[in-house]
Amino acid sequence: MASLSGKVIFITGASRGIGKAIALRAAADGAKIVVAAKTAEPHPKLEGTIFSAAEEIEAAGGEALPLVVDVRSEEIVEGAVKQAVERFGGIDICINNASAIMLTGTLHTPMKRFDLMHQVNTRGTYLVSQKCLPHLLKADNPHILNLSPPLNMNPRWFRDHVAYTMAKYGMSMCVLGMSEEFKNKGVAVNALWPRTVIATAAIDMLGGDAMMRRARKPEIMADAAHAILTREAKGCTGNFFMDDEVLAEAGVEDFSKYAVDPSRELTPDLFLD
Repeated sequence: MASLSGKVIFITGASRGIGKAIALRAAADGAKIVVAAKTAEPHPKLEGTIFSAAEEIEAAGGEALPLVVDVRSEEIVEGAVKQAVERFGGIDICINNASAIMLTGTLHTPMKRFDLMHQVNTRGTYLVSQKCLPHLLKADNPHILNLSPPLNMNPRWFRDHVAYTMAKYGMSMCVLGMSEEFKNKGVAVNALWPRTVIATAAIDMLGGDAMMRRARKPEIMADAAHAILTREAKGCTGNFFMDDEVLAEAGVEDFSKYAVDPSRELTPDLFLD
């Protein structure tokens, strides 16, 4: 498998969870990581800050630039991209990982939460991609990777949490549109989604220890992202990748190492029939 050595990677929501795992995997190759996330001070319920993530990235062999970024703000995102380019000379890869979630029905979703999910998930992904693209267009083998699901129009995925589904599918529609828009300009735009729930703080809050023990570790998403991002961009765009399918194609046969508790049956993730 090829290396991400020297690549400049702008990752939103990289202070913890899947975003941090992807950053650490890239750091092992010697990548330069922009840790773009909101958490600058320790959170009472959530582990990690942009600064602790940066320390781990550098300990893993990469370079890190921790930046406080709210993806809802065009001014802040523009400033972060500018700082990234000034520090590292460009941007090779944009990973839209930041996401907000609330799995509630129409009558139980406050508009404040509706707005948050759409501003972070759909608008944030569009905004960060837009600001990174001028630099990606100058890069060698540029990629955009959104952590979003395949577009599945089965009503069951809308029925119980239509606001979240709409917001998350907005990220996927960015893949659908931008991959076609930029395919002749050499920028790969793809989505990556897990087959099972992933052991993150969000899953812990949603399902507690019982769900966490039926999850896979974030490292499976990190390894899958690495496999995608090291592919030739011109021949790899517009895909809605599943983590285990990507790794199986890369030669992985034993997935038990990714299970939090190999003795437990895994819980499938949302949006997968």
